[in-house]
Amino acid sequence: MSLVGEERKDAIMNLLNYAGKVRTNELVEKLQVSSETIRRYLEELENENQLKRVYGGAIKINYEREEPSHLMREVSHAEEKKRIGRAAANLVQDNDVLVIDDGTTTLHMLPFLMNRRNLKLITISVPALNLLMEYHNKELFTGEIYFIGGKVQSKHFRTAGTLAENMMQNFFVDKAFISIDGILAQHGISSYDCEKAMIAKRIIENSKENIVLTDHSKIGISTFYKVADLKEIDTVISDVPAPKEWEGELEAKGVDWLVAD
Repeated sequence: MSLVGEERKDAIMNLLNYAGKVRTNELVEKLQVSSETIRRYLEELENENQLKRVYGGAIKINYEREEPSHLMREVSHAEEKKRIGRAAANLVQDNDVLVIDDGTTTLHMLPFLMNRRNLKLITISVPALNLLMEYHNKELFTGEIYFIGGKVQSKHFRTAGTLAENMMQNFFVDKAFISIDGILAQHGISSYDCEKAMIAKRIIENSKENIVLTDHSKIGISTFYKVADLKEIDTVISDVPAPKEWEGELEAKGVDWLVAD
């Protein structure tokens, strides 16, 4: 395919990452080519496993229909998550009060927080709690640890549900580090699990600064339950830059997008 053709395919993918779906008639108008040409591009992108064609256009592929287990998430994109966790930890200052969400990406923050002083750290994550207690017993971490109790979701090694929401309601924090299952510029951040989403909503409401940690696999994906609009988020940290089509919306909503190196 010509360079022009590849550029048009890139434009289609940027639009898809922006909205999660594209329509053939809109692509015809935007790219100034025939509907037959658009259908050929969509067919080629589908053959490359970049999208799925549907009647009237295409949608972003989401191979997962439910949230993978903690153990599966732990090994997925591990190097990217480590870089994101290190970049997130750089935003933490001495004396901060933090919420660390249950994600495997947020878990990678913890080793990089050992030189911070007088932190108060709240979590719903059992692995994060275990690691923090280990650090505390070895005197590597000298801050305070708070665990949000509630319904235990064994597959995901976390607590959630009404009891957890009620407990979180009593905490007000400086920074919240949020894990997600999907992010779209138009529709915000989302989760596979409604109970997890509800406690994430409470965390966001009670935090002065909200920071989303996401690797590239979550970008352009919308999952079952909406957590928040992007205007409620202050910063996104990822292993890749924001899709170009998102730049205007991110600026309008006051969201900083940081790329972890």
